[in-house]
Amino acid sequence: MNRKALLTVVVLLVAVTAFALVGGAGAAPSPTTKLAGSVPSWATSANFKSSASSSAYVGFRVYLNWRDAAAANALAKAVSDPASPSYGKYLTPAQFRNKFAPSQSQVQAVQSWLKSQGFAVDYTPTNNHYVAAEGTVAQAEAAFATTFGMYKVKGKLVRSPSAAISVPSSLGTIVSGVIGLDDSAVFVTTDHVVDKNAPPSDGFRNAPPLSLFWAQYTSDYPYPDGFTDRSSPATAPWTVKGYTPAQIKGAYGISSTYDGAGQTVAIIDAYASPTILGDVNQWSDNRGLPEMSRSQLVQVVAPGTYRRPQNPAQDPQGWYGEETLDVEAVHGMAPAAKIVYVGSPNNYQDMDAAMNHVVDRHLASIVTNSYGWSGEALPKGYIKPFNQTLMQAAVEGIGVYFSSGDSGDETSVIGYASADWPASSPWVTAVGGTSLAVNASDTRVFETGWGTSEYAWSDTAKTMVRTGWLYGSGGGVSKLFAEPSYQKDAGLDLGGRGVPDVAALGDPQTGFLMGQTQTFPQGVVGYDEYRIGGTSLSSPIYAGLMALAQQKAGREFGFANPLFYDHKGAFTDIKSVKTAVARRNFTNGVDYAAGTSDHLRTFDDYSGSPTQFTGPGWDNVTGLGVPNGVFTP
Repeated sequence: MNRKALLTVVVLLVAVTAFALVGGAGAAPSPTTKLAGSVPSWATSANFKSSASSSAYVGFRVYLNWRDAAAANALAKAVSDPASPSYGKYLTPAQFRNKFAPSQSQVQAVQSWLKSQGFAVDYTPTNNHYVAAEGTVAQAEAAFATTFGMYKVKGKLVRSPSAAISVPSSLGTIVSGVIGLDDSAVFVTTDHVVDKNAPPSDGFRNAPPLSLFWAQYTSDYPYPDGFTDRSSPATAPWTVKGYTPAQIKGAYGISSTYDGAGQTVAIIDAYASPTILGDVNQWSDNRGLPEMSRSQLVQVVAPGTYRRPQNPAQDPQGWYGEETLDVEAVHGMAPAAKIVYVGSPNNYQDMDAAMNHVVDRHLASIVTNSYGWSGEALPKGYIKPFNQTLMQAAVEGIGVYFSSGDSGDETSVIGYASADWPASSPWVTAVGGTSLAVNASDTRVFETGWGTSEYAWSDTAKTMVRTGWLYGSGGGVSKLFAEPSYQKDAGLDLGGRGVPDVAALGDPQTGFLMGQTQTFPQGVVGYDEYRIGGTSLSSPIYAGLMALAQQKAGREFGFANPLFYDHKGAFTDIKSVKTAVARRNFTNGVDYAAGTSDHLRTFDDYSGSPTQFTGPGWDNVTGLGVPNGVFTP
């Protein structure tokens, strides 16, 4: 329901006069620069609980600026702009490195300083974008001239520098940030919604009645007040079992002419499911899709990512379901495409390194990501290095897709409206979620924005009573980034970077039928299928459909937002449809042993996100809309 992975803390630096990195005995201290934005907003005196253990492990990455970053930014825009003479003239990774990568002497300067402070220097990628190092909190306190504290935030005890960190002034023009000194990344979550209390690898089943298509079965429950638009049945229909690729493609007018052959899609998540190949092939057999070979589905761990003992609060099982969903969604849309799964060793850090690895090695031309932060309240220093990686992706013709989030405009979570990061980056295509009704002929009955309130049966009132707003497609206007030219030129006038850009099926009430090996009561392990949703579904669906579009076009689209906003007719504009569906839940999540409960779930409901709406043209729930056939510029 919102994302897991990465790490965080970073820093913007100001160059000062160069000086010796390490002074000898009795020498004057080296001049240093305090790094603004190196302390997260949650590291306050009110949240402080204790000093951090001096012997605790800390792993981090010192990021280096691109050489001539302004030129890299300009080139990324030019190769992505259909109106530019440089459009589509992408650089290879080697060409990018030769033109923009930090020099070897700059890398050596950072490495030398880190070693002089007692850190173990682990790894530097071929694009020299960062130097990974590790050591203890005591070493970090001495090197960065600060103290570290433990803070209680959102029920978690997390670590952070207590004041702005410092670095030698001689590195001021080299370093763009330091990621990993604080624990901000524990607030990253995945954007999938299963509607159960246990993680996906624990057993779960949807309770019948379950329709094979929209309104096959109807309940006796009347619609909630205000949610009766476009509803053909007199009473609320029961939820679907979960849509198949054929139903989704039918709704979006996607023919079987293209299958993604010759295309490669990368998926970035944490951990790696040990049953993924068997699960996706069983699921494929059940759908009549071709199985995947070990050469078509490749799992990779980015080099240089941390391998220290995991935080016991982390949940690798919860990410097994995320990988399975992403792989099956991409394979379902583009069954002949190659999938490269890049897993981070844990779910709280290293996603930035995984992204850098995909981009620097050009492992794919399309990358889908289903994680992020609730809002944009991050240490400022994290933003710049990650955006520089995304800039390199654009220069190389790689399209990066991010789920827009599952908590609407985040008002219900953080108390104010905000777009989510990294979906709010102007260098990614943010994918929002919809509620989709597909009939027995695999044709769209209607589609609307995903926003859901729940109604539960009340024995006292003898009717369904609203219990609150649950979730919905992430969206809003960034407070970090100005409105990019591709949105301005489309006449949106949003006042900032608007999220999302596009959309696809996301609502778990009308979700995707996924298959996965699970652990059921009494330790019974086996493959089973259940319905799942979230913008974590929307993003890989869209990535798979872009593989079809590139196959058709015979070329890579790269960072496609300027192209999308220049071809709004290629999208079906999503309008408001106020209706609801009935669903039955197993109390224990797997069978009738503990009974069941009935509920109503609304569509196109933004009561938890008052600034959101679904309407004509671009909106902050579905963006430009959903695919109208295979994308054709």
